[in-house]
Amino acid sequence: MSNPRFRWYELMTTDAAAAAVFYRAVVGWRTEDAGGPGMAYTTFHVGDAYGMAGMLTLSPEALAAGAQPGWMGYLGVPDVDDYARRLAAAGGSVHQPPMDIPGVLRMAGVKDPTGTAFVIYKGIPQTGEADAGPPEGAPGEVGYVGWRELMAGDGQRAFDFYSGLFGWNEAGVHDMGPMGTYRLWSTTGAMGMAAAEGGMMTAPPGGPGPRWNFYFRVAGADAAAARITAAGGQVINGPHQVPSNDWVVQALDPQGASFNLISATK
Repeated sequence: MSNPRFRWYELMTTDAAAAAVFYRAVVGWRTEDAGGPGMAYTTFHVGDAYGMAGMLTLSPEALAAGAQPGWMGYLGVPDVDDYARRLAAAGGSVHQPPMDIPGVLRMAGVKDPTGTAFVIYKGIPQTGEADAGPPEGAPGEVGYVGWRELMAGDGQRAFDFYSGLFGWNEAGVHDMGPMGTYRLWSTTGAMGMAAAEGGMMTAPPGGPGPRWNFYFRVAGADAAAARITAAGGQVINGPHQVPSNDWVVQALDPQGASFNLISATK
């Protein structure tokens, strides 16, 4: 069995209809209404493939409690209740105890020891067979998540947590000078930039964090940055080239959610 990894991504926003228009224009996703009685939900799709991410509108109660627009990662595990207990024992916290979305998944809202929120979940098979999970795309395929980046409260403590609990391995290290160490990680144990699935480091003082950042792959960073602005978003940083030779863009959508794009070409 493979180690736990991110298998779903969810945008929590203040205006799902407007956000759907924005991400269709910027990333090229197709959207579908996947809600049920009393619960509006939109899924994002690459072409005709099954959904790879979803979106919901934050409730007035959530907003009143301080929730803000943003992307959340769902990390697939074989047993939600077992991992919730193990996560707490490893220094993390469970702020939403295990619960069922009937017929869809079992999930728990958690935080790592440095305060970064994410979700652990297990999908409920729809056919009686093993849950294969949503599509992840081929390496470099446009529309899918191409990088997962943790800006942690403490990079070393975070790596020890994720490697110890989920079996992730160090795939390489980049010296960022005064900013510290950027550690590449892999869920498979493979080494090197080509095998890495993401990176993690201590969040710079005064910057946003701790949080997980997800990078959606597009074709051409300059063109994508122009689409962000044209669609009402804001480019915060980039395009700039990273050690993988990819080009990245960091941005805000019109509702204020942070997101990132990655491209093999400028």
